[in-house]
Amino acid sequence: MQSIIEVKNLGKKYKIGEQQRYLALRDTLTNIAKAPFSWFGKKVIGNNNEANIFWALQDLDFKVEEGEVLGIIGRNGAGKSTLLKILSQITPPTTGEIKLRGRVGSLLEVGTGFHPELTGRENIYLNGAILGMRKNEIEKKFDEIVEFAGIKKFLDTPVKRYSSGMYVRLAFAVAAHLEPDILIVDEVLAVGDVEFQKKCLGKMNEITTKAGRTVLFVSHNMEAIKNLCSRCLVLDKGKIIFDGETIEALSFYNNIQSDGKVNVNKGTYNKNRRGSGTLSFTDIQILNMDDVERNTFNVGETVKFKMSYEIYEKMEGLHVTVCFFSSKARDLLLTDMRYEVKKGIIKKGENGTLVLEVDLKTIRPGEYILYFWIGDKAAAKYGSAVNYDLLDDMVGPLIIKSDGVEKTTGVFTLNSKIV
Repeated sequence: MQSIIEVKNLGKKYKIGEQQRYLALRDTLTNIAKAPFSWFGKKVIGNNNEANIFWALQDLDFKVEEGEVLGIIGRNGAGKSTLLKILSQITPPTTGEIKLRGRVGSLLEVGTGFHPELTGRENIYLNGAILGMRKNEIEKKFDEIVEFAGIKKFLDTPVKRYSSGMYVRLAFAVAAHLEPDILIVDEVLAVGDVEFQKKCLGKMNEITTKAGRTVLFVSHNMEAIKNLCSRCLVLDKGKIIFDGETIEALSFYNNIQSDGKVNVNKGTYNKNRRGSGTLSFTDIQILNMDDVERNTFNVGETVKFKMSYEIYEKMEGLHVTVCFFSSKARDLLLTDMRYEVKKGIIKKGENGTLVLEVDLKTIRPGEYILYFWIGDKAAAKYGSAVNYDLLDDMVGPLIIKSDGVEKTTGVFTLNSKIV
């Protein structure tokens, strides 16, 4: 079966400092007639300084199947919005080709596809006509669009007088209800209030699960991406650097954001980090047995946690604890990894690095939140006293993939040791 979207060798180039203009054939012929040698010379000899060339997208290849919900994530400037504009046929590509097998409805920048002088009612019909729908088809959906957008009172007001929130409400309602085969949604949903954002996400889920339509969704809301998308592309500097399942994509993206580790100094405490300040974690890395940083493992592998710390005050004894929590239910699953690291008096400046190896043979596949604790002897023994440093969900998450063997639920006892 053919994919509903096919992208091959797609690239988009811009010249920095130049305003891009698209000339009609009539303008081109007129310019040639007025100054043929000058025009031809510019085409052949023109300024092609590579320093002024910026590739917003380069060598993109991917396919999207019918009914798939594809998330597109990346840093600001990664090329996400440029890609959506090309797929929406607003901007032409410089290289490559795209094949779209179906009608495309887009919700990009606020006001895109609306004529400001027309009323909300007129713009609904205009957008439907652009999608190739007949008037009677639009009328069947009209009441649903108005009710979803919640702007009935202002339906006959020119949209140039709408607030940005009203624009988004009507634009999304039109895009979602006029039944495009492919719905493309950019971060523009962030303009709406929280209640409307939830409403939009619910509608996108409905049109994919019930109607089997295809959605491309760009967002910096990772929770929305995780709940809605089955697959993700991660873009960086105009290139696809990851294409795969959503959980793995989010993990990969988090790693390129922070290099898979935490590097924090004494005093940077918040709701996810608590402690007395006597001692501080300065670096935590998730490694495989070859000391390569990654946080996705298969059942049966061994993961290493490399923890560096600095001591700021004299203390007695040192213990470390690592816990795994279920990322969905926040249930504590693994509690047995508590170790005595040092005995006796420890002086200021006796900094160190701990390595904990954990055998993942009996763990259930899934996503785990990590909890790192380091404290004194009394705190480790009685579960009270002073915590020197505690990091709750600041490293990871740790993702465990299935090896094909079903695992039982419950609390697991893992083989683990300080090395």
